Formats: sequence, C-alpha cells, structure tokens
Amino acid sequence: MADITPLTPMTPHEAISAFSYLRAVQADDVDAAREFAGTAPRMPELLVDAATRIVVPVTALPGPAAGEPCADTFALKALGRVFVISLRIWAQAAPDTAEGIARAVIDFAQQFLTEDYEDVADTLRQPEAVGVGQALDAHPAPTGAHPVRLTAV
Repeated sequence: MADITPLTPMTPHEAISAFSYLRAVQADDVDAAREFAGTAPRMPELLVDAATRIVVPVTALPGPAAGEPCADTFALKALGRVFVISLRIWAQAAPDTAEGIARAVIDFAQQFLTEDYEDVADTLRQPEAVGVGQALDAHPAPTGAHPVRLTAV
C-alpha cells in the first residue's frame, strides 16, 4: 500500500481557510463556505492536508505497551492511510469536491474524536490550533510586521 506523502507545512492563510471552510460546512453555512472556497481555489487539496493532520495522529496510535504493537493498531493505521489516500484521489478528480471532502472529514471527527457530549466544531478546534500553529512556525511573519492575532468565531 502506498504511504502518505509527508506534509509540507501549510501557510497560515491556507490553514485558516481550510479549517474555516470545515467550520462553515459543519454549520451548514453555505454562503460562508462558498466565500472560503472562493478565496482558496485549491480548497480540495487544502482539506486533504487538514484531514491528514487530523487522521494520522488518531490512527497512528501506539500498541498496548511500548514496543508491542497489536493487529488492531496496524489495522487502524492502514484504515487511516486508506481514508487519506481516498480523499487525495477524490480531490484530484474535480475542483468541486471540497464540500464532499469536508463532510467526510467532519464525519471522521464526529465518529472518532467527538465524545457524546461534545460538538464536532469544538473537537476540530484542537487540530485547527495545531495546524495554524505549525503554519505560523513554518512561515514566520517578516521582521517588523505586526503580529497576527487569531480568534475563533
């Protein structure tokens, strides 16, 4: 099975756009989703990058004890890899796949990351913070630029 290509850090704008699009789709805010998709023509690919940042850490769980991986761990990792590769193929198929990819990512977060009492939007805030933080670390603001302050809406 093909391995997942290592990710290059997203730019801060890409990370913010991808996660904002996910939030808009999750909230069924068609106008906001359309606006975010319009500002990032590569939205399907950005969503696959965001999905990879969500799926890989969840499915790459360690075995029951250090150094003792079990069959379930391998199966979960393989399932995560198949999911991300499938999303990548889907993203390459057509530019209008962003909403379907977003819904698949949201469903993954709902099924694997969200507790019964949580909202999936709250669950997605943690991977969003990590993704935007990695983007800011990889693409620091030029010297003398005003610091960017990110707030969740």
